Amino acid sequence: MTITTEAAEAAAQQQAEIAAIPARMVRAWAAHDADAFADLFAEDGTLILPGVYRTGRAEIRDFMAAAYQGVYRGTTVTGQPIALKPLGPGAVALITVGGVLAPGQDQLDASNAIRASWTLVKRDDRWVLAVYQNCPRDPA
Repeated sequence: MTITTEAAEAAAQQQAEIAAIPARMVRAWAAHDADAFADLFAEDGTLILPGVYRTGRAEIRDFMAAAYQGVYRGTTVTGQPIALKPLGPGAVALITVGGVLAPGQDQLDASNAIRASWTLVKRDDRWVLAVYQNCPRDPA
């Protein structure tokens, strides 16, 4: 099977667009911008964190706005992709590793390290989160 240069370039462009989503989340979190965070999700997207289940962009925005004033006040996040798995046309799973940095920290504590799965779909010519879920990286 021969892959054309055009097809390879298109695949590389798509991979770059998908890999940019975690960086957008990091920036939204650093700014404590609940609107930018929620904009990463499809209108009917779902956010699952330990003890948290929110569905719909508006619910996600409201949750993050409150969290940035509460439990996530002053925090930042870090993360990077470790795997990309095509699921079908216009759908991929992205696996990342990272976590929440407490205020003033520049190194991630193992207790705050997570692995996350991101189910991304292409809607209106942009990649958005259908589902984001994370769990602790290390066993308790």
